[in-house]
Amino acid sequence: MKPKLLFILHLAPPIHGASVAGGFIRDSKDINQNFDCTYINLATASSLSDKGKIGFKKIFAILLLLYKVLVHLFSEKFQLCYITINSKGPAWYKEMGIVTLVKLFRVPIIYHYHNQGIAGNLNTFFKKKLYDFQFKRSKTILLSPLLYPDIETFVKESEVYYCPNGIPASTISLKKETDSEVLKLSTILFLSNLIEAKGVYILLDACVLLKKKQIPFRCVFIGGEADITAIQFREKVSQNNLQEEVEYKGRKYGIEKKTAFAEADIFAFPTHYDIFGLVNLEAMQHALPVISTFQGAIAEVIIDGVNGFLIPQHDVEALAEKLEILINNPKLRNEMGLAGKKRYEEKFTLEIFEKRMLAILQDACLN
Repeated sequence: MKPKLLFILHLAPPIHGASVAGGFIRDSKDINQNFDCTYINLATASSLSDKGKIGFKKIFAILLLLYKVLVHLFSEKFQLCYITINSKGPAWYKEMGIVTLVKLFRVPIIYHYHNQGIAGNLNTFFKKKLYDFQFKRSKTILLSPLLYPDIETFVKESEVYYCPNGIPASTISLKKETDSEVLKLSTILFLSNLIEAKGVYILLDACVLLKKKQIPFRCVFIGGEADITAIQFREKVSQNNLQEEVEYKGRKYGIEKKTAFAEADIFAFPTHYDIFGLVNLEAMQHALPVISTFQGAIAEVIIDGVNGFLIPQHDVEALAEKLEILINNPKLRNEMGLAGKKRYEEKFTLEIFEKRMLAILQDACLN
């Protein structure tokens, strides 16, 4: 008989790293063939702009979620409960209600973190005790060993598994080196939701510096509105006289999204929000050099000077400097892009992610 697992995980919408990974797990043939799986969607926000807000609709959604978990715990016997949990904030308190229910039914728990912030959230005795309760007799999955210090106060490293994210393979055509010559300027791509902490304004400020140095470029922003609206974004562009260089194209999916990667020369993602960045993997998959930050586990994805550059968070001057280097050196762009594509194929495909996750869950069921 196959082990019975309860998955309480984020599923889209809204679309973000944890919900994308949750969808991959739910749809994994390997995982579903080896386990008897029950899936419950942990999301109670219908959009990114709704995250963190409390209202009657959100409270009802939380109560309904707790009810679903309780019904499944009453009616089925699970060997393991997998929970995609937040590290802090209102969502963490919501999820601690679920953790409490699962612990009451004595089901072993394995947590999967797509964020960090525990080490900086220990400012009260109550929070420390809550983390003690959460991690007691449980196991944890992290995206990288670089993230272990965030939980080391509560978890022995022997109780931690590491599973970097992965994304599906894509059939793409590599750009010819003459693309930039045809366009007569290099195209910088930012592809993510318009969240300030993802570095939207930092990239715009870097564009201002490039323009002051009379470096020709174009910068394309693609993604949904979030804490920055399209109106606010365009006002910022206008204030800095970047209308000729910068374009916001809204959300793009499927072939339009792939075309955006194919038409780009450089991928810029100066985040101080994400700790991994699935979009970095997409850029690598499309053979683009990536400029990102030393945030979370990104240094495990982008090797500084090999498949891109890493800069300190919030550092506009460093971002502009690295952009200038890549704009002026098509040969380096090509070399870094190909190195990134090779790194993606060797370490970050969806197939590799699924095999790692399957092995982790099998081991967690036995120990």
